[in-house]
Order: sequence, then structure tokens, then C-alpha cells
Amino acid sequence: MVFAKSVDDVVRTVSYAAAKGVPVVPRGAGSGVAGGAVAGDGSIVLDLSGLDRIVAVHADEAIAVVEPGVITADLDAAAAAQGLRYAPDPASAAISTIGGNIATNAGGLRCVKYGVTRDAVLALDAVLGDGTLVSTGRRTLKGVTGYDLTSLLVGSEGTLGVVVGATLRLSPQPVSTATASAFFATAEDAVAAVTALQRKGLRPSTAELLDQATLAAIDEANGGDLHTRGEVFLLLQTDGYGAEAELAVAEQVIRPLATSVETTTDPDTAVRLVATRRAALPAIERHGRVLIEDIAVPRSRLAETVTAVESIAAATGVRIFVFAHVGDGNLHPIVLADSAPAEQVDRAVAAIFEHAIAVGGTLTGEHGVGVLKRPWLAAELGDPVLELHRRIKAVFDPAGILNPGKAIS
Repeated sequence: MVFAKSVDDVVRTVSYAAAKGVPVVPRGAGSGVAGGAVAGDGSIVLDLSGLDRIVAVHADEAIAVVEPGVITADLDAAAAAQGLRYAPDPASAAISTIGGNIATNAGGLRCVKYGVTRDAVLALDAVLGDGTLVSTGRRTLKGVTGYDLTSLLVGSEGTLGVVVGATLRLSPQPVSTATASAFFATAEDAVAAVTALQRKGLRPSTAELLDQATLAAIDEANGGDLHTRGEVFLLLQTDGYGAEAELAVAEQVIRPLATSVETTTDPDTAVRLVATRRAALPAIERHGRVLIEDIAVPRSRLAETVTAVESIAAATGVRIFVFAHVGDGNLHPIVLADSAPAEQVDRAVAAIFEHAIAVGGTLTGEHGVGVLKRPWLAAELGDPVLELHRRIKAVFDPAGILNPGKAIS
């Protein structure tokens, strides 16, 4: 274990490891769910949580300069003190680090409007696999000098470089937020409602879907009756100066398709409506160990995918719950790992991944490949593209020491 306290600690560690041929596994909070920070025998675990300074928040430029160990929610709070916010909001924001978010290109509830981590990263400082410290990107909002190495590093899961600093884009705090919750008889109706919103030109800041199994789990945990109101729950939020007007139009669009709709601009009522979505994972985890899967599909195939996951659960006997960032087609099938024999769980997980690829989707929308999804990489990328990834990896990490056995390495 190396507990880095400075950039020089990282440079020295990686340089030593490159010279000796020792694998280096970068680690932040360890909150990832694809095994990206798991170390094998003979590895150096490079803990970056001690590099935790918010170096600066520049309100006039709406940017922040941070070290990788900064907790995501802490950066958001520091930005809020100056009327700004850090828009990416993974569910793990209270414990996950910015460096880990960058490694996996983390998303969250607000990404349907504000984008994922990559959309907020302007520049990076990173230590390459030979110990070289490089700076990519720029502080300006526009710039096309050179290749976009910053975007390449984001989502690379520690296989191309160890991020030691980041310049991040901040967003204004919304002056107003409006919230709606709705229930639907089918997933098709819920997806049709969201599609209709988008075709209307509306841009919700949050669009979240929960399936019947998830609603039942929440009711079991909290003593409610959500699962009796419909097969699917949809949470919508709009924000900005036109939040209330935008939500009024959204209500007109979704009400003919829904079994019930509730809207509010009252913050306390909004907290109650949003609490349904935030209760989903804790309610499921009461039943045992979970595998939090993460696929994304074309939005037009989302309802079909929810149905497919239900069919996979029925065929394998594995309990699977689904919630989704429905606005961008990112689903989280939550597999109850101890609900069936291990071989059946493996079958169910494989079937979920195979379905995602078959409908033109992807193995991961925001959690990363890690060790979990490597067997399916070639099926999605194809051998020529996978080989191109490996050649790029060799340029950034000639000794092949950075997080081997993860993602494409």
C-alpha cells in the first residue's frame, strides 16, 4: 500500500513500479461496483484519498481545481457556497471521489440534462505508466488544439494514467425546481411519455423510472402502497427560470398516458417524491447481497429491455429489480445474488449483457468495465477496435503496469 500525500508521491511510486515491472492499482474510495479497484497479488495499491484538496473555486469562470481524493458531495457543497454546483451526481456522491468518478465517467440523476463526468472535465493532470507527469486540456470552455486526450483519460479506469488533478466545469444553481411523479400501467406507457417529452423539446433535469418489483421492495421496507398504484413509477424534475412552466407542459404530455400524476414546486413535497427514487437501492439491499448492473440501450428499446429483464428473471429464477435513468436509456438491473444458485445468477447476468449488445446498447453506461464485464468486450467493440485500444494503452503505459486485468488491459 502507498498512501499518496502529494503528486510527487505518485510520480515516484509509478516510476519505481515501471522500473521493476510491478502492477499499480489506483484506488479512491473503493465505491465502484465493477471491480476496477480490486488488486491482485504482487500489486502496489496506490491510495489517492489523501490528495483531497479543493485547490480553488473560481466563481467568475465557473470552474473548480481539485485533487482526485476530493469527495464528490464536498465539491458540490463548496461550489454551492458560491452559487454554483458540480452537476454530475452519482448515487455514491457522499462517499465517492472525483478521481473515481473520472476513472469510470460516472453519471447520476442529473446527467439527462447536464451530462456525465466527461462533460464536466476541462483539464487533467495525470501520471503516465512510465512516471511522466502530463497536463491535458485547458481552463477555457472552448479549445481544439491537439487531440482530446482529456476525454480519452476520462473513463479509462486507471489503465492509461493516474489522475492527480482536475479542472472541472461548474454550473449555476437553479433558481427554481419543479417536481412530478407519475404511475403507469406499463413500461411502454412510461417510456412513451418520456419520448413524447423529448420530442416536444422539453429537457427535464431528472427522469427516473422504477419497475414493479422495485416498488414492491420499497413498500415492504417502508410500509407503503406504491406497487398498487401502477406497474411503473416515473420521477421528473425541471429546473431553471422556466421550471414551473416547463413542468406544466410536461404534465399535459404525460397525463393521458399515466394512471396518476402529482406535481409540486414546494421543496418539502419534492423531497417526499424524490425519496421514492432514493429508497430503491436500500430497499432491495434488505433482501441480501446485490449485483448492481449497468447497461444502456437506445431509448426506443428501453421498454423492451425492461420486459426482457423480467423474462430473464422468470427463466432463471433469479430475483431482478430495475430502475433506470430513463431519459438517456441507462438501466440498472439489480440482481439479488443469493436468490438462486450461482450458475443461474451467472446466466442471468450474461443474458442481460447479451440483450444490451443485441439491441444496439452497451455493457456499461456509467459504472465502467472493471473485471466484471471484460468477457463481453469483444462482442461490443469488435476485435479491430479492441486491438486499437490495446495499442493506445501501450503508448500511455509502455510497461503495462497500470491497473492490469481491468477494462481493456
